[in-house]
Amino acid sequence: IYSCCYLSRRLNQLSSHDPLWKRHCKKYWLISEEEKNQRNQSWKAIFISTYSDLGRYIQYYATLKKAWDDLEKYLGQRCPRMIGSLKESVQEEDLDAVEAQIGCKLPDDYRCSFRIHNGQKLVVPGLMGSMALSNHYRSEDLLDIDTAAGGFQQRLGLKQCLPLTFCIHTGLSQYMALESVEGRNKYEIFYQCPDQMARNPSAIDMFITGTSYLEWFTSYVNKVVTGGYPIIRDQIFRYVHDKECVATTGDITVSVSTSFLPELSSVHPPHYFFTYRIRIEMSKDALPEKACQLDSRYWRITNAKGDVEEVQGPGVVGEFPIISPGRVYEYTSCTTFSTTSGYMEGYYTFHCLYYKERFFNVTIPRFHMVCPTFKVSTARIVSEDAAFFTLDFSCLQRTLETNHNEYAVDEDEDSTDTDEYEERRRVLDIPAPSGRCPRHT
Repeated sequence: IYSCCYLSRRLNQLSSHDPLWKRHCKKYWLISEEEKNQRNQSWKAIFISTYSDLGRYIQYYATLKKAWDDLEKYLGQRCPRMIGSLKESVQEEDLDAVEAQIGCKLPDDYRCSFRIHNGQKLVVPGLMGSMALSNHYRSEDLLDIDTAAGGFQQRLGLKQCLPLTFCIHTGLSQYMALESVEGRNKYEIFYQCPDQMARNPSAIDMFITGTSYLEWFTSYVNKVVTGGYPIIRDQIFRYVHDKECVATTGDITVSVSTSFLPELSSVHPPHYFFTYRIRIEMSKDALPEKACQLDSRYWRITNAKGDVEEVQGPGVVGEFPIISPGRVYEYTSCTTFSTTSGYMEGYYTFHCLYYKERFFNVTIPRFHMVCPTFKVSTARIVSEDAAFFTLDFSCLQRTLETNHNEYAVDEDEDSTDTDEYEERRRVLDIPAPSGRCPRHT
C-alpha cells in the first residue's frame, strides 16, 4: 500500500485513509487503541515508523509478540519474580554486531524475538523450565544475545551451534544449528548428547527439540500459558500430563505426568531417563471413615521390546502417606529404559484407618514415556563405515546407500521398536547408573 500510493492521486488519497492503516497496525504490530492514543500519531504514521524499524520481521513479529505478551501476563499472576529477570529489547546494530562476531547469520525469527526481549538474567528459576528429583536439579535460563554469542561453538561435534539456554547447575544448553553441518539441519534446535562409548570426542548425538526458533519458542509458551506445564513453587516444571492418564478407584484418583531428562540420557549406550510425578487425591465428598494409609506399591514396567520388570516395595519415596477426604499427596520418582519408549502401570495397597484389618488396591493408570526425536552423530556413522570398510568392501557399498536414512530416527519409527530394528541400531541392554535417584517408587 505504501508503495502504491505514489502511482496516482486517487491511490494517494486512499492510502491516507487512516482506518485502512488501523487494521494493518493491529494485524502486524499488535498496536492497541490505548497505545495509539499514547503515541498521539495517526495509524498510518505508526505503521510507517514501525515498519522502518521492524519491517524485516513482519512475518514473525505478531506471532512472537503475542507469545511474549501472553507469557508475561501469565507469569505476572503466578511467578511475578520471574518477570523481573527479563531483559529489555536490543537494537538492530546489536544483532548485526553479534553476526559479525560469530561469522554467521542469525535467523530472522530469532532476531525478532530479541527485538522484543533480550532473554533473561542468569538467575534461578529459569524461564525455560525446571526439573527436580531427589538429588538432581536443573533450571534453564533463556540466554541474552551477548551471553549466547560468547558460547558460540566451532569445535568438532558442535560446529556453528549457538546456545539458546543455559542451566548453571548442570551446564546444560539447548543449541541452535546456524548452518547445515555435521548431520544437522539449519536452524534445528537440540540438546547435545555425547557418545559415551566413542573414542572420538566429536561424536555428539542430538535430542531434537525444535525445527526453528519460532516453532520452539511459541510451542513452549503455549504449553506454559495453557497450563500444560505446572507451576510449582514459583517455577515452571516441564511435566507433560495426558488427560486420559487418570484412574479412579472408589474415592481415590491417581493421575500421572511425565518428563524426559536429556542430561541423564544417552543414545550410545542406549539409556533413556524419565521422571514422573504422581498425584493421589481423595474426593472431598468421601466419608471421614474412608481415610486410609498407603502401605506398598506394585509396578509392572514394560519396554518397547516387550521386556517386563516387576517391582514391589513398601511405601513411596520412603513415605507412607495418609489420604483423607479432600487431601492430595504428590511425589516424584524416575525410571530408565534401554529402549526409546516404554510404559508403567500398577497399583498401591492401602489400609483403612478406621478398619485397620481392611486392605484394598488402588489402580495406577498406564502411562507411556517416549524420548524425543534424536539423531546419531555423524562421527559415529563415519567410524562405523570405516570399520565396515576394513571388513567387507561390498558390504560398505550397500551400507552407504541407506546409512544416512537409517540414523535419522523419529518418534513414529521408535514407537514400534521391533527386535529387527533394535538389532540394526546395536542396542545394548546396559543397566542404569546407580545413585542418581530412587527408581520405581
